[in-house]
Amino acid sequence: MELQAQVQGLIDNAPTDGADLEAIRLVAIVLGQVAEGLEHTEYYILQNFQQQWQITTLQHRTQEELQKTVLHAYGHLSDATRVGQSEDLIALPIPVVQLLFQFFSFEGVDSILFIDEANKPDRIRELARQDLQLMVQSYLEQFGNSSGASGGNFDDIA
Repeated sequence: MELQAQVQGLIDNAPTDGADLEAIRLVAIVLGQVAEGLEHTEYYILQNFQQQWQITTLQHRTQEELQKTVLHAYGHLSDATRVGQSEDLIALPIPVVQLLFQFFSFEGVDSILFIDEANKPDRIRELARQDLQLMVQSYLEQFGNSSGASGGNFDDIA
């Protein structure tokens, strides 16, 4: 699914029960812009049969008190299934904008690791949830008061 269609789908499926549709539209635009910088339009996430994502706590090699919780997002099904060799896990494709939206509000995860090719560590990108939240907050502050707010390649959305 194309990124623009993913962004539009997020906007179209937003709750209408008092939610600020303009704020949701602006958040969707930021998520679309972040997604443009990634290699794939969908990523495979390992999850159990209760649809809970597999998250991992990483610990610093020398400073054990430093740790973070991450979600691994695989660009290829073969990489996800190679890593998740468990009868309790399945790898499901998630459209990248939807993945970013869920990650944006997922309090229990510090970062998401986008693994474009598992055998090439230089092809792994980390996105901290705090950084994503700051991007959204900055965009909302910059464009939230103007009715014609838009940006990036998503000018004509909603």
